[in-house]
Amino acid sequence: MIAEHIRADILERIRAAEIEHNVKVIYAIESGSRAWGFASPNSDYDVRFVYVRPKDWYLTIDVEDKRDVIEYPIVDDIDINGWDLRKALKLLWRSNPAIIEWLQSPIVYIDDNQFAPAARKILQDIYSVPKGIYHYRSMAKTNYRTYLKEDLVPIKKYFYVLRPLLAIRWLEQYQQPAPIEFHRLRELIESDALLNSEIEKLLQRKKISQEKEIAPAIKALNDFIERELEALETRAAQDNTYDRDMAQLNLLFKQLLS
Repeated sequence: MIAEHIRADILERIRAAEIEHNVKVIYAIESGSRAWGFASPNSDYDVRFVYVRPKDWYLTIDVEDKRDVIEYPIVDDIDINGWDLRKALKLLWRSNPAIIEWLQSPIVYIDDNQFAPAARKILQDIYSVPKGIYHYRSMAKTNYRTYLKEDLVPIKKYFYVLRPLLAIRWLEQYQQPAPIEFHRLRELIESDALLNSEIEKLLQRKKISQEKEIAPAIKALNDFIERELEALETRAAQDNTYDRDMAQLNLLFKQLLS
């Protein structure tokens, strides 16, 4: 998972951000390949957090014009940035894939045990499966066409196509947000021995290779990706979540400010 000295460094940087910006971080997690389960030895640490400001900060005429993100440059492979609570809840209402994945990260640095559990509960009522499918389909299609149609390809990009395609299968089968851990998504194709064998070999190679390693394209994986993308073009889900209510989000926002 995360080495203790790295975790300590991350927590120290988060505390420094709280002091610098006069905020309280209520939830902080690892995003990206380390949370997904296929990091390389030199993968960045993608730390994401949700923070809340003093109540008076929100009680202003120009609150919409205020900056609602905190960002820092990458230092020593640690990439840290976060969203204001109000922004995070608005994006949750829109089924934004980033905040949904943050809520499911298996690597948690800070958890006030209020925001995340409540947000996950609300998510069950407001999540749009069609929006999730649209997001993952675009991610898979873009990465495949941009990186994987050559003789030599960046091996990490296979996972940036396979993970969203399997996430779509999960969404269609279970009608709920897909887990972000790749090993859980692979359960959907456990009956396909050839595909799983190729994925396992690539996964083991990815875990010992550098981030930008290039290798020959893998026909079995490309064939699977082509079939999945072609099938997705023939079916388009309709978004029937137009009546989502913000009442639960407003209540949670007020609770966390009190």
